[in-house]
Amino acid sequence: MDIYKECPIYENQRISLVQTTMEDAEELLKCYSDEKAVELFNSDNCNGDKFHYTTLEKMKQAIEFWDFSYKNKYFVRWTIVLNSTNERIGTIEMLHRTADDEFNNYGVLRIDLQSKHENRQIIGEILEIADENFYDAFDVEAILIKAITNASERIVALHEKGYRPINEKLMKIYDDYFVSKRGVYNE
Repeated sequence: MDIYKECPIYENQRISLVQTTMEDAEELLKCYSDEKAVELFNSDNCNGDKFHYTTLEKMKQAIEFWDFSYKNKYFVRWTIVLNSTNERIGTIEMLHRTADDEFNNYGVLRIDLQSKHENRQIIGEILEIADENFYDAFDVEAILIKAITNASERIVALHEKGYRPINEKLMKIYDDYFVSKRGVYNE
């Protein structure tokens, strides 16, 4: 199945991942206007966008760009839905990276969560969905994710799910990346 022809919905006990649409804008603004959350987002290689949106108009512009990127097969952006309340608490992005370096054919996973939901349980559930589905869906051999030093809950979840620091700079400029390879999950 081509993920860019039909975007799947992924679910587990705590969360669902559904393709981000304009209907999510108002609730997602709570995440993207949350200054404590924004500092944990991965904005590497995003042309200066720090993903700090304080108006509904800016949020809608971001969703328009995410939709454009999906249609052009650059990446997929899903909204993270808390199953117990149906609340939209953030988004994830996944892409297949093609580059002339040792991380060629790796996926890059970005997780943007409201700060009140930035905890190892929710992040762990996102990582479980990624491990079960994204290697095949994106045809990648490993998944990279950024976690800055003060993202303590994220780092704990990454370690619990088998991610390890790459201990070098991605693209020779970006720090704080962790990697998991197919089959290493939860070792």
